[in-house]
Amino acid sequence: MLLSIVTLNYKKPDLTISCINSLWEQYADEFESNEIEVVIVDNASGDDSVDMIREEIKNKKFANMQVIANTSNAGFGAGCNTGAKVSKGDFILFLNNDTIVKDKGIDKMAAYCKEHPDVAILGGQLRNFDSSLQASVGKFYTLWYAFLLMIGGQRYGLLDRSPKTIQKVDWVKGGLMMIRRDVFEQLHGFDEMIFMYTEDMELCYRAHLAGKKIYFYPDVLVLHKEHGSTNKTFAIINIYKNLLYFYKKHRSPVEYRLMKTMLHTKAKSLIALGKLTKNSYLVETYEKALVEIK
Repeated sequence: MLLSIVTLNYKKPDLTISCINSLWEQYADEFESNEIEVVIVDNASGDDSVDMIREEIKNKKFANMQVIANTSNAGFGAGCNTGAKVSKGDFILFLNNDTIVKDKGIDKMAAYCKEHPDVAILGGQLRNFDSSLQASVGKFYTLWYAFLLMIGGQRYGLLDRSPKTIQKVDWVKGGLMMIRRDVFEQLHGFDEMIFMYTEDMELCYRAHLAGKKIYFYPDVLVLHKEHGSTNKTFAIINIYKNLLYFYKKHRSPVEYRLMKTMLHTKAKSLIALGKLTKNSYLVETYEKALVEIK
């Protein structure tokens, strides 16, 4: 089998069903000829997600689609690892369930990987639902780039961007990330200590340390609803926690202490601003973030 597509569901069956319907619309022939499969991992939603998705697959007679029902939610990376273990493709595509696939670009990504065996990880271009580009690649979070992240530098293309050509990059967003199976297994998959957010950057960083090449592929049309499966507060809290974990795992003790100081300074500044402006969202969000990095 050429390609396994792994997607996660957590209490968003409607999003997941829309996603797999869009995949079937583009790749029905490939599914039926056993070139492509989809593995949907439900991260212990505790609702009727599994039944709804399985019923959709059964009623529409979707070939090569299966649902794995986890009994606990260990996070995005752990769920992806579960899906990868039962998949069979030479390449694994991690695809967010809050996406709609609009063309055959995923097929072209797999073809590019076949033609370029030196490419270990290939990220694709994500778009908003109005077809505008979403930043789909990023810079590794050295202290300088982490500082730019904290002051909003991503808004100005200083960290995250969307190249117009195929090119080598630091890391690609996990919402549309293709990786060779042998490389994924060599790296032991996603770090399951990271519940959600930055797990894609961390995986690419380990690939980089192992001498693997990470590339970006722009010729694909996949629409993505940002934070469709989570909310902004959840994202901020987890990014704080995971940035500090990344530094503890991969950077020097001095850099770790500097990162912790930077995170504390930003959180306390925004808490003070929130109190001054009576913005309860800022206060509550960054007080929770502080708790995570004590």
